[in-house]
Amino acid sequence: MSDLVIVERRGETVIVSLNRPEKRNALTLAMVGEIGQAVSEAGRLTGVRAVLVRGNGRGFSAGIDLNAFSGADPDFGPDWRGRMLDITGQFQAGLNAVAGCPVPTIALLHEFVLGLGLELALACDLRLAAEGTLLGLPETRLGLIPDVGGTTRLTRLVGPARARQMIFTGSSVAADMAASWALVNAVVPQSSLLPRGLDLAAEIAACAPLAVCAAKRVIDQLGEDVAAGLALEAQAQSELVQTLDFEAAVRAVATKTKASWLGR
Repeated sequence: MSDLVIVERRGETVIVSLNRPEKRNALTLAMVGEIGQAVSEAGRLTGVRAVLVRGNGRGFSAGIDLNAFSGADPDFGPDWRGRMLDITGQFQAGLNAVAGCPVPTIALLHEFVLGLGLELALACDLRLAAEGTLLGLPETRLGLIPDVGGTTRLTRLVGPARARQMIFTGSSVAADMAASWALVNAVVPQSSLLPRGLDLAAEIAACAPLAVCAAKRVIDQLGEDVAAGLALEAQAQSELVQTLDFEAAVRAVATKTKASWLGR
């Protein structure tokens, strides 16, 4: 485990912290793998009843590290577009490990929760947000879609209409609106975020452990087929990264200009 992911145990709770504050906790493929491993392993420790996931620094996470798209990221490599199905599968495996944690997981969100950062939060069972937090999936503004569970898990959580609004526009919603949509479970003052997370973990720990874990398994198996949704996300993304629109988005990000969409 690198120093980009910090694991701390507090009694019956484990806190997994994203620790790349100088990069707004931008997520790399390796980092997502470490997060998945840390959460999965924490959930299997004797006596652990809940896992908290939080971000150190100014915000939870700004999303994927855009340097990956330049081909400079060793996890991607220069030929990454032709390997997008495999790369998306690796990202999905990391967040599936979070979702598959045997004990409840709670995401503690503050300031900004964007793109892959929101997909990480959606892979958790519960979400608490600090006042003023913004949550969004801006991928369509880059010529892409949320492909690491964002499209699938968001739709399951808030319904198709609200998922369409967020994804089609790439816009963010404030914490209060997110709470009214059940995207987050509660909104609290930022100073109370960690204490409230620990309190919620303690409430979970006060219940019968086998019953809580069984309830988590049953709830996870209800509703739409997540695996099928993830496969659809991966296939669509592997096609989108080959488009001229995506190239235009990459140039726009690099030059801080507005992309001109060609529709091909």
